[in-house]
Amino acid sequence: MTVDVNAETEGPASTPEAPAKGRRHLPAWLAVVIALLCGAGTAVQSRVNGELARELADPYMAALISFGSGLVILLVSLTVWKPGRAGFTRLRAQLRGRRIAWWMLSGGVAGAYFVTTQGLSAGVLGVAVFTVAIVAGQTVGGLVFDLIGLGPGGRRGVTIQRVAGAALALGAIGWAVSSQLAHEVPLLLMLLPFAAGIGSAWQQALNGRVRAAADSALTSTVVNFMMGTTALVVVVLVHTVFAGLPTSLPTEPWLYLGGLLGCLFIAGQAIVVRVTGVLVLALGSVAGQLAAALALDLFVPTHDRVVDVATIGGTLLAIVAVGVASISRRRRSVSRAS
Repeated sequence: MTVDVNAETEGPASTPEAPAKGRRHLPAWLAVVIALLCGAGTAVQSRVNGELARELADPYMAALISFGSGLVILLVSLTVWKPGRAGFTRLRAQLRGRRIAWWMLSGGVAGAYFVTTQGLSAGVLGVAVFTVAIVAGQTVGGLVFDLIGLGPGGRRGVTIQRVAGAALALGAIGWAVSSQLAHEVPLLLMLLPFAAGIGSAWQQALNGRVRAAADSALTSTVVNFMMGTTALVVVVLVHTVFAGLPTSLPTEPWLYLGGLLGCLFIAGQAIVVRVTGVLVLALGSVAGQLAAALALDLFVPTHDRVVDVATIGGTLLAIVAVGVASISRRRRSVSRAS
C-alpha cells in the first residue's frame, strides 16, 4: 500500500500554504544562503551541546537543557509576537479540516534525537567527523523525501543535477573524513549521527509543512520545540531512575546557547524549505556544517586532531555540490520568468 503524503494537503482547501497576497517570494539565492547559515549554526550547536554533555557527564540532560531553554525563549517570544499566536489558530483549523496530518507535528522528536546524538557522539568523534556523518544522512534523506513529496513544496523529481549534487556531497563527506577514519574513529558510533541526519531531513520537511499551514515560522518552531522537549523529558526521567541527576551545573554561559541556536536555524529551515526543497536545503546545510566544523576544529579544537587537505577539500566540494543541485531549479525559474 502506497501512502501519498500530499493527499491531505493538496487542493483548494490548502490555501494557508500559499503566500499571502502581495507577499514577496524569497529569492532562491537568498534561500540557499540562509540554508548555509543554518548549517553553520548546526555545527556550532553540536560543539556547544557536546561540551555541555561532557561537563555534565549526561548527554540526555544536556539535550533537555538545550531543547528546554529554546522552548522558554520561544514561549516568551509568543507573548510579544501576535502573528505567532495567530498561527496556532490557523494550524488548528488545518488539523480539524484534515488538510495537514497530525503526525506532521512530530518533527521535534527527530530534533530531540539529533540533539541527544550531539551529546553522545560529537565529543568522541570530533565535530568534523560527527558533521560528515550527519551530512550523509541529510543527503540521503533529502533526496528520498523530495522524491516522495514530504516537504511543503511537493514532489521534486530525480534529475541529473540533483543526483550529481547528492553524489558530490557524499564524495565530499568521504574525502573530508578519510584521514580521520584512519585514526580508529569508532565506525559504529558514526551510525548515530547518520541516523540523526536522516531524521534532520525529516524534521525540516515536516516543520516546513507546519510553517505553511500556520503561515508562521514562529508557530512551527514552537511546535517543534514542544514535541522535542516532551520526548526528552520522558527520556531524562527514565535515565534518572538508573543514573541519577548531575551533581552540579557548569558555570560557563556559552554552554547554554544551544537552545537559542536551535531556535534560529530551525526557524530558518522552516522558512526556506518550500523554496529550496528538502535536498537543496540539506546540501546547503551540508556545506554550512562542514565549513563551520572545519573552522571550529582549526581554531577551537577539542582533541589533538590534525585538520588536513582532505577535510578542507571535502568542505569545498560540498559547496560545489550545493551549486550543482541548485542548477535545475534556477533554470526552471528563469524559463518561467521568460
